[in-house]
Amino acid sequence: MYAPTVARTSVRSAVRSMSAREMIFKRGFQSSQVAKSTHHWPEGPYNNLPFKVHNRRIPFFIPYTLFFLVPFVTPFGMAAFALSKM
Repeated sequence: MYAPTVARTSVRSAVRSMSAREMIFKRGFQSSQVAKSTHHWPEGPYNNLPFKVHNRRIPFFIPYTLFFLVPFVTPFGMAAFALSKM
């Protein structure tokens, strides 16, 4: 009694999934006009960074080192200062 209904439902879902898959695979993926434009950004290392690495007045390693060193050393300095007051 329930078998034909279940069979129809499973067949319908299988047909739907197959048609969805076919639609995805049939779609032609193409480049857009933006990707085809003649304007080209420079490629290579360090060109995708939002800051300059080469040819700086201050060498890059100084702010980089300070950026990571100051937050790391601060808690130890605070603890040493607190212990020295005891």
